[in-house]
Amino acid sequence: MVYSVSKVNAYIKNMFMQDFVLNKISVEGEVSNCTYAGSNHIYFTIKDEGGTLSAVMFASQRGGLSFDMKRGQRVIVTGSISCYEKEGRYQLYAVKIEEAGKGELYEKYLILKEKLEDMGMFDQSYKREIPRFVQSIGVATAQTGAVINDIRNVSYRRNPYVRIVLAPCLVQGESASKSIIAAIKKLDKMNLDVIIVGRGGGSIEDLYCFNDEKLAETIFNTKTPIISAIGHETDFTIADFVADLRAPTPSAAAEIANFVYDDYMYTLDFYKKKLDECAGRKVDYTKRDLDMLLIRLNTLSPQIKLREQKQRLENFSKTIQNSFKNILENKKTALTNLSKRLETVSPLKRLSGGYAYISDKDNTKVLSAAALHKEDEINIFFSDGKIRAKVL
Repeated sequence: MVYSVSKVNAYIKNMFMQDFVLNKISVEGEVSNCTYAGSNHIYFTIKDEGGTLSAVMFASQRGGLSFDMKRGQRVIVTGSISCYEKEGRYQLYAVKIEEAGKGELYEKYLILKEKLEDMGMFDQSYKREIPRFVQSIGVATAQTGAVINDIRNVSYRRNPYVRIVLAPCLVQGESASKSIIAAIKKLDKMNLDVIIVGRGGGSIEDLYCFNDEKLAETIFNTKTPIISAIGHETDFTIADFVADLRAPTPSAAAEIANFVYDDYMYTLDFYKKKLDECAGRKVDYTKRDLDMLLIRLNTLSPQIKLREQKQRLENFSKTIQNSFKNILENKKTALTNLSKRLETVSPLKRLSGGYAYISDKDNTKVLSAAALHKEDEINIFFSDGKIRAKVL
């Protein structure tokens, strides 16, 4: 007889339901891959050194959980084990979860974290700033997988000209820590702007290679700033605390590391225009100030002063010449008038008209005949000469 898959799964589920031990069982183990779903169901895995067991606590049973369950905790889960027919897998359906203590790996993690923190390796003063304009990015992660693809896609979307250098390494397993250390050291020698160390999510075991003391020392001693992007947002490793910056996911690390090229070019163009405008205004203002200074310089220039004084002297010279000319003309006119008047009253003119001028021997003017006596000597002046005579 041939059975369908659903009938086989139903048969197996019925076997689980008929098993007295599996209908009410308490299982102790370490929590791994704990997820609080939007439906308020809790999906998780409990494990020990020999194996793992999937478990779920439905929202209706959440009253049986009195604490926030986290990966790495050691718990005692009480419930029943049954088959999930749709997927053909069995799981533990929890009705009560009690905290039994923290897992061994988590304890080691806390001890190392406290040790490195006491050494100052987490101190903020040692954190290097991530450059604002990154041109080259080193990535230490697996050669294949979503991590490197996410980093490349986000980086090239933000800045198509960024240079990405991949140093492939193991990110899970016993040899992973040494592989990651070698990749970081290799990238640190390449004078890159920033290094991203990352991997996808996983259990505490999957991520435990990032809780290595030598890896922490390597990250702390690099000269290149390091962004850690390990697991999901709720996952914390020692590497996250030592790194210069922690990103919740590899994609977020690429967002942090890369500037938006288009925004940068727009801003650059904006400031270039502002700079051109400011420079143009500065040139105009300076030119105006120079023109004003040139005017003042010309005003105060000795050459201009000499030219002005020369012009003033020329004006004064012309004024004096004009005044002197006017004075001469006036004097000439006055002299002409006086000459005419003098000519009118001139004795010579009278003499030339037949008159004579008579003076005694002492040249005293004789005005009347009564002033003369017989035998007096007199001078008679004519227009053309003088004679001496005696009164008879």
